[in-house]
Order: sequence, then structure tokens, then C-alpha cells
Amino acid sequence: MYFLGTAATTDSSEIGIIEPAAKQLNAFQRWWANLDWEAITGLLIQKTLTIIFIIILFGILARVANFLIDRGFRSYGKKVNNEIRMTTLRTLIYNIVQYTLGFFFIYALLSTIGIPVGSLLAGAGIAGLAIGLGAQGFMNDIITGFFIITEQQIDVGDYVRLIDLTIEGTVTAVGLRTLQLKSADGTVHFVPNRNITTISNTSRADMRVLVDVRIDPTEGIAGIQQAIERANQSIVEKYAEFIQTPPVVFGTVDLGNSNYAIRTTMYVTNGRQFKLQEELLTASIHELAKDGFTIPNSPILPK
Repeated sequence: MYFLGTAATTDSSEIGIIEPAAKQLNAFQRWWANLDWEAITGLLIQKTLTIIFIIILFGILARVANFLIDRGFRSYGKKVNNEIRMTTLRTLIYNIVQYTLGFFFIYALLSTIGIPVGSLLAGAGIAGLAIGLGAQGFMNDIITGFFIITEQQIDVGDYVRLIDLTIEGTVTAVGLRTLQLKSADGTVHFVPNRNITTISNTSRADMRVLVDVRIDPTEGIAGIQQAIERANQSIVEKYAEFIQTPPVVFGTVDLGNSNYAIRTTMYVTNGRQFKLQEELLTASIHELAKDGFTIPNSPILPK
């Protein structure tokens, strides 16, 4: 009797497990049998053809855009002889076009597949707002860098002064995010574009060279000026190709506390002002010393 009861219990438990499984299998079979395979096949063919058309269309648009960008910059390059600016602007516009086409390409693909793009854009908008607040400085760098490049404010090789940052040096790189300057002592400065407010570019026109040579007026102003004129003439003969206006003796200037100097000015090609200033000062001191004039060395106190 015990074995019979055990067998009956086992059979009933197996039946309790098999029946739900059988019902699920029957439901799946009915669902499978009710599928409209003709409609599904037609939908797949339609979606596939649409995706292929979208890929071909955006491929053609990308090629046309690249062609127009290259053609436009070839024409623009004949007017603007600056390869660095041309490369930067071409890369910037190329990236903008590619990102724009890529966005619409992904949008079209997702819409074709049936993914709710509107919901995704709503979520992306919230995330983009948060990222935008955090990346505000980065965007300011990009916008400022774009206008610095397009307005041709500076070029690589220019000597500039950033007044508000008390930094000056030769421009080694102009980017959309940073400006690189190399100071006279070799220090390289990486300046975020958003911090640039005033740029003083000393490389766009001829630069003035000003030299004050201290003198003793009691030794005779006329003789001193003749010695300095000889120094000026020697500089003109040596560096004629860089001198735009010949040196002019301005006259005697008061440095304060009974200290006087003879001032000479001239305009030279930008980038040569420091070298010629040094050469002019050296030549003036040499001529004065050769004629026996004294170069005062007493300290000049503030007025």
C-alpha cells in the first residue's frame, strides 16, 4: 500500500509540472502559426532597401560636401597666403559638416528601424544641458579661437603681448582651444583662448627702435651728436635691408635728476627691432668712446 501511495503521488506531481509546460508550448506554437510571414518578409525587405538608400544618400552627400569644401578653400587659398590658417579652417569646417551629416544619418537609421528617436533626444537634451554647463569654458575656448583664426588676429611667428595676462612671446601654435607662446627665455606658455581679451601684435607693421645714450652735456653736445651720427650711418650701411626709415637723432632728453641722453629713433622690419636696437646702442657707445667722450654710469634715481 505504501508503494502504491508513493507512485500515485509521483505521477500527480509530474502531471502538475508537465501541464503548464505543455500549455506554454501550445501557446508558442499558436503564436508561431499565426505569424504573417509574408508581411514580415515584406517589412524586412522594405527596411533593408531603405537603409541601403540612406547609406548611399549620405555617402553621396559626404563626398559632395568634401568636394565643395576643398574647392572653396582652393579658391580662398589664392587670396590668403597662410597655409596654417587654411589648414585650421578647413579642418574645422570639415568636422562641422561631418558631425552634422553623422547626426542626421544616425537619426534616419534609428527612425527607419523603429527606435523612438524623440524619447532619446529628450533624454539626450537633459544630459547635454548638464554636460554643457560643465563644458562652458571649453566652448568659450572654441568660439574665441574660431574668431582669432578667422579674423587673422595673429599668425605663427608673430611676436605678441597679452596685456591682461602680462605674457609676451613668439606665437608657436594657434589652435581652437589654446594659444602657444614662446618667451625670450625659452618658456612656452599654453594660454586658453577664453583668457585672451587684448592682443598686441607687434609683427604686423614696421617697428620703432629707440635708443637713449647717456652723455655728459659739459663735454659738448655738438661733438657728441656728430659721433652718434657716424654710428647711425654705420648701422644703415650694415643693415640697409631691414631699415625702413633711417636713424634720426631726436635730440637731448632729460632722464631725471640731471641725467641726460641723446635719443635716436628709426623704424625697422618687424622681428629685427631687438637686434638693431642692440647694434645701434653698441655702435653709439663705441663712437663716443673713440672720440674720448664720457658715458655716465651713475644710477638714475626716480623722479
